[in-house]
Amino acid sequence: MNYDDKNMDPNDLANNQANVPESLKNSVYTPAFLRRHIGSLVKVEFLIGTMGLTDRTGILLEVGASYIVLRSIQDNNLLYCDIYSIKFVTISRQSFLYNQSFQMPL
Repeated sequence: MNYDDKNMDPNDLANNQANVPESLKNSVYTPAFLRRHIGSLVKVEFLIGTMGLTDRTGILLEVGASYIVLRSIQDNNLLYCDIYSIKFVTISRQSFLYNQSFQMPL
């Protein structure tokens, strides 16, 4: 997916909806729940091994059946994350407008 492209054909969306798995449509599943929050600032905590937790903070850009994509707030990089290692997600309730053209100063 091109994160800078806002022009989507509505017919493509309708055709794609027929092929979307249940886990992406029904909000009882984690991916479908997270899809409702695309564009939000989130803190995601991951279980590493059996005891280790690590977290990442960023803008939720995309949610698939087994992954999420965050835009890191630290360095503007894309983070592709395994959805099955997610333990906790904190979703910011503050209004936040994501500007795709924003560039982090070097």
